[in-house]
Amino acid sequence: MTSAFSALTFEPGIAWWLLVLLAVIGASVAGVAIWRRARGGVLRALAFAVLLAWLAGPTLVRETRQGLRDIALLVVDQSDSMLVGDRTKLAATAADAVRTQVSKMRDLELRQIVVPEHGSAGTQLWAEVRRALADIPADRLAGIVAITDGQVHDLPADPPGAPLHALIPARGEQWDRRVRVVEAPGYGIVGRTLNLRVVVEDLGQGAPGGAATLTLRRDGAPPMTQSVPVGTEQSVPIDISRAGPTVLEFSTDPQPGEASPLNNRAVVQINGVRDRLRVLLVSGEPNQEERTWRRLLKSDPAVDLVHFTILRPPERDDMTPLNELALIAFPTRELFQEKLSSFDLIILDRFTDRGILPHAYLRNIADYVHHGGALLLTAGPEFASPESLDQTPLAAVLPAHAPLEGDGVVNGAFRPVVTPLGARHPVTAGLAGANVGGSAPSWGSWYRAIATEDVHGQVLMTGPGTAPLLVLSHVDQGRVALLLSDQIWLWSRGHQGGGPQAEFLRRVAHWAMGEPDLDEDRLTARITGKTLRVERRTVEGPAAVNTTVTPPDAPKQALALKETAPGEAAATLPAAAPGVWRVEDGTHLAFAAAGQDNPLEFADLRATADRIGKLVRQSGGCVTWLAANGPPRLVRVGMRDTAAGPGWIGLRRRDAHLVTGVETVPLLPAWAALPLLLGLALAAWRRESL
Repeated sequence: MTSAFSALTFEPGIAWWLLVLLAVIGASVAGVAIWRRARGGVLRALAFAVLLAWLAGPTLVRETRQGLRDIALLVVDQSDSMLVGDRTKLAATAADAVRTQVSKMRDLELRQIVVPEHGSAGTQLWAEVRRALADIPADRLAGIVAITDGQVHDLPADPPGAPLHALIPARGEQWDRRVRVVEAPGYGIVGRTLNLRVVVEDLGQGAPGGAATLTLRRDGAPPMTQSVPVGTEQSVPIDISRAGPTVLEFSTDPQPGEASPLNNRAVVQINGVRDRLRVLLVSGEPNQEERTWRRLLKSDPAVDLVHFTILRPPERDDMTPLNELALIAFPTRELFQEKLSSFDLIILDRFTDRGILPHAYLRNIADYVHHGGALLLTAGPEFASPESLDQTPLAAVLPAHAPLEGDGVVNGAFRPVVTPLGARHPVTAGLAGANVGGSAPSWGSWYRAIATEDVHGQVLMTGPGTAPLLVLSHVDQGRVALLLSDQIWLWSRGHQGGGPQAEFLRRVAHWAMGEPDLDEDRLTARITGKTLRVERRTVEGPAAVNTTVTPPDAPKQALALKETAPGEAAATLPAAAPGVWRVEDGTHLAFAAAGQDNPLEFADLRATADRIGKLVRQSGGCVTWLAANGPPRLVRVGMRDTAAGPGWIGLRRRDAHLVTGVETVPLLPAWAALPLLLGLALAAWRRESL
């Protein structure tokens, strides 16, 4: 589309100030002559005028222009909140209508952009608009049509330089009820109570308010409900009874007329951790191994270690008065009767029954294990002697017993070997230097082990002649670990390359204390992003099993786990729905919490003009409710015209163009001005001479 445009310009041959000076002189002279009515005054004035006009250089400029089409920007919001109800369908219909109407306008070009989901940042609509406007000349922008639910979280302070029209896929302003967790820590101390703050809120006009029913679901426990006032924060006490994740779901019943029930629930996951682990380490006599234990336990800032070493047993009484001894008396009553239950782990390192602990106290330790306590024994030659703890009430909880006949002490070099069961058990699986695939272990040798019989625990490592070396056992609610050698200190000294003594002892100790990650038979589920990962570990039977997954508010579905390592199996499943996901394999039950990927986006699910309405009005545009009025008509309007009306929205005509050619024509060329000037001068002279 081309057009011509002409304009008059001046290209003076002399400076403008000199031209003005000549004009003043000429006007003065001609004016005086005319005022005196001198002959030829008018002709003289005309001659001066022709001279000045010629010097001003009047030029006619003729431009050839190519008109440019105006550009309209169509913005389609595809953030997650647009999935509520029929918003996506209404938005698609409106976008089709806009594209169809613009296709019939020859002087208008349509550019479309999509606003994707932006994660936790909310709807970043204006960031996409800015990127699109960077490629659109400002003098060609006819208007912006945004199809959105109005939940925009990056609106600018100033309006754009063209009308902004918002097409909202709803019938009008909406209201919504939501559950919001005001405060919830990510971690809690086992044995203590946390207070969470939760509130049920109504957003928007027309909300019912009043009271609401708040439901709390904790893992697989029965739900608890209470009536709470809407808009008032509630303090909810939560007891942290075990280590590991605890999944909580707060929900309220959907209400008729609310925008969406998606934010009527809130999910919280709290990881239970132990405050400070209290460990009692009792060494029956000074030995190399106690330094290994002490170094390991003292290096962990989360461990409170109480360590006693029996330096002078009763049979070595040298008649020294007690008030002259520099040694600390062993507080047996305080430790093994009054404060025994306060310890998370008891380690008896080469401890013998020499009468230091009455059998009543040893029976207390056995009861401590039965009621959930953790006991770890490292055995040396004393375990095979008549003074062995195996001959005391503590034998009731031991997973193996000393032989009734023979020495029981096996001397000679050997390398500990992980059993097939140990290769599947989390305590010994994957230890650096272990025997893998039938190969011999590469860690250092030990030189003494204790023979046992009547083994009734899990044998994870063997010593000389495949004799049990590490035996673990569950005893009612407690756990017992028995290491049948006093040579692990050789690994800490680097003998023959050493071994993973720190990791090994850490795993044994934490397994005894019930660390969830070291359970040998467990089912776990966790959600990362929008993917559910289910893992199962077992030391008996195949790990690959079929599980049943129950999504939030959806039917159950099967998920087959595939073996990934000895004793381990896993599988993944898309998990887009927020809420609590339940996984079971017939024996175990696991829960995973799926929060909103974009909490800001789902915090308010109303379709509303509250946020974007002010900017629309400032730009001269309007808000259209698509469910009530349908897509509006598009009308081209002038720069000074109203840009919106009932049932229609306006896109301005910007009349932008591109100059393709310029032609200049002097209006008073020298060949025409000189004869005219001379003719007028001659006529004036002749008139004056008459």
